Amino acid sequence: MSLRMLAIILLALLCASASGNAIQSRSSSYSGEYGGKGGKRFSHSGNQLDGPITAIRVRANSLYITGLQVRYGTVWSEYVGGKQGDLEEIFLHPGESVIQVSGKYRFYVKQLVFVTDKGRYLSFGKDSGTSFNAVPLHPNTVLRFISGRSGSVIDAISLHWDLYPSHCSTC
Repeated sequence: MSLRMLAIILLALLCASASGNAIQSRSSSYSGEYGGKGGKRFSHSGNQLDGPITAIRVRANSLYITGLQVRYGTVWSEYVGGKQGDLEEIFLHPGESVIQVSGKYRFYVKQLVFVTDKGRYLSFGKDSGTSFNAVPLHPNTVLRFISGRSGSVIDAISLHWDLYPSHCSTC
């Protein structure tokens, strides 16, 4: 086999590989960061391995979202934020997913509204500040985990979207 023939074969293989990768659909996307610049970073990226989001706990006072905890599958994430305000807990129905998150912020997160694919609106906090509306970039994707920054309040939040996990047996 000549060197030229080998080069042509390698080029053909590279082109086939590149076009195959381009055909693969992307599913993950990111929205944020919404809020101020303070607080310590947190991420629930590892929690998504426990399953889809199945419940949300939010603590809020009269001004801000002060704390947040999310249940992935049957496992609760670490609580982030402060201890002031009232704690609310909402469970999603089996197979229900968050498909949109909107809210308000100024220097801190003031309001969060989680919208599910079953048409439920789960609202927490105070309706004042700069508005945001986060949705996934790709079809048929859902909220998989959150990240952000917190101290005595939730300073900022980011939303991470991807496909609903197909491997979850406890969901």
